Amino acid sequence: MSFLRDAKNKIYSGDNIVSLSDIRYLPRWVILIIDLVIVFFAAVFSNLITKRIGHQTVFYDNFLVFTLILSVSLFFMFVFKTYSGIIRHSTFIDLFKLIISTFCSVIALGVFQGIFYSILDVEIIFTPFAFLSIYGALAIIFLFLFRLTVKEFFYFAREFRRSGLKKRVLVLGIGEQSIAIARAIIDNPAMPYSVEGFITQRKDYNRAKILGRKIYFKKNIEKKSKENLGVEGVIIIKETVSRDEMIHWVNLFLEKGIQVFKAPSVQKLRDHEVANSIRNLQIEDLLNRKPIIINNTEVSKTHFNKNILVTGGAGSIGSEIVRQVAKFKPALIVVLDQAETPLHDIERELKSTLPHVRMRFVLADITNAKRMESLFKKMHFSMVYHAAAYKHVPTVEDNPHEGVFVNVCGTKNLATLASRYKVDRFVMISTDKAVNPSNVMGASKRVAELFVQALQKEEGNHTKFITTRFGNVLGSNGSVIPYFKKQIDGGGPVTITHPEIVRYFMIIPEACELVLEAGTMGKGGEIYVFDMGEPVKIIDLAKRMIRLSGFEPEVDIKIVYTGLRPGEKLYEELLSDNSKTVPTHNDKILISRDQAMEYKKIKRYVDFLTRAVLEEECNEVVKILKMIVPEYKSRNSSFEMLDREID
Repeated sequence: MSFLRDAKNKIYSGDNIVSLSDIRYLPRWVILIIDLVIVFFAAVFSNLITKRIGHQTVFYDNFLVFTLILSVSLFFMFVFKTYSGIIRHSTFIDLFKLIISTFCSVIALGVFQGIFYSILDVEIIFTPFAFLSIYGALAIIFLFLFRLTVKEFFYFAREFRRSGLKKRVLVLGIGEQSIAIARAIIDNPAMPYSVEGFITQRKDYNRAKILGRKIYFKKNIEKKSKENLGVEGVIIIKETVSRDEMIHWVNLFLEKGIQVFKAPSVQKLRDHEVANSIRNLQIEDLLNRKPIIINNTEVSKTHFNKNILVTGGAGSIGSEIVRQVAKFKPALIVVLDQAETPLHDIERELKSTLPHVRMRFVLADITNAKRMESLFKKMHFSMVYHAAAYKHVPTVEDNPHEGVFVNVCGTKNLATLASRYKVDRFVMISTDKAVNPSNVMGASKRVAELFVQALQKEEGNHTKFITTRFGNVLGSNGSVIPYFKKQIDGGGPVTITHPEIVRYFMIIPEACELVLEAGTMGKGGEIYVFDMGEPVKIIDLAKRMIRLSGFEPEVDIKIVYTGLRPGEKLYEELLSDNSKTVPTHNDKILISRDQAMEYKKIKRYVDFLTRAVLEEECNEVVKILKMIVPEYKSRNSSFEMLDREID
């Protein structure tokens, strides 16, 4: 047989390992012979049992009867092709064919018994009913057990072989969701995980097992090391634990060097997606807070059947605003951006995922006033979401004229056109860096805030100008988390500017939901500040991300401090020192009462800025920014000398 030849060749060639994957399927004639041997032994045992029951000889001629039994069985095995299936892959159909074949054999033997008796007046089987009944039952049982044994042998052998390649994991929880996920893993041989047990805080399962796996208690996890537990990871289903519980468990697992994976709920799980559904727990999962509840009725009214403009629509915030606005059935969404490749990418994505929504993708620069006016004149926008901006602090610090040109002059163009063409609402996306700014980017956004606030009160204006202010968003282009992920994937080091640096974080969908809510509730002129939760120390963020990736900080992945970048603060603020807040019906949104400026004054300043920008007078640009925003004090920047000159 080929598999024996392969095994012999391997052994004599020096390789004494024969893999199960090398074993070929047995020839069908071999299976047929094995089945006949099984049938023979079933007849022998039936004969012995019947003799013990009846205390008499069963067969008139043993050779004749055994030959007849084997011949009849062989005939029906050919008829029903019981030997044709691959044993290790046997199914109920194969069992059914065995039953039918054996049943027909028993009937045929009974007929032969009648023929012999009627013609030759000879009973070849003295107790035919008892013998044939026992023989039929034993033949089916023995044939079935043979197939079951082979099938189970290959299953356990395959699992044993694969278990060395799989991660040994525990599943957090003993509820229906946890058990269902564990069963999906166990039943799918392609899964790269081996479920070793379950974890619970309950104490009433001392000797119980689930799916044959041990139940571990919290104290077992706390007292034992990773090596003593014999596991490499833990699978958590986010929907089954609260955020606080998850953080507690994750901290415990990471302290022991146990990798943490997340699995979707059973409702979101599809059989063919199981293998790709279990992934490393991400830092976003731990920083995410309670779901935000927004007033969808009002938001829907504001957007339904309206023309909407989203500037910076190819960026992280802008593209998410487009996705969320699309839910409310607008008449048209215009997605505007000056970055060609990102705009092309988001066009392909949105046309694929939202084919029913009418969209137009415009490649344009918001600083081009004529191009913008042409757009406003044709489209009759009801709402503008202004997310276009230069946002990277070090880059804008090195190129202040470009940063101011986009963030201030571009905003002036859009806001002025919105007022002129009677757009109902204009929502500007600002940043916490506009509060007591220490860099050009933050100062430019504060000037943009002052301009749209002042324009709100201008005579003849009908547009409601609304500003939303929040901190860092997780996963946005160029933000710290994707930057850290890239460094960790590359083997490190992870670079941090300062060990004490702290930032606020919010996930992109959460921030955009609040933008839509604030844009709907605004009466005009407000600066809405979002509840960013607790600030996060960046060094703690980096260490946790390294551990979540299965590495140990400073051992597998080094952390290097590079020093504060130009214009960078240790701490960001959401409110200025002299501002007050007013609550709204959404406890995640506050109104900041910042000092405003008259329109004529801010317009004059912006005109000065525009001239300085066009002349590329960087120092002059920054000087004017400091005149408009007195609280702007440069840090770690070449522009600090201007603060001394002004003082």
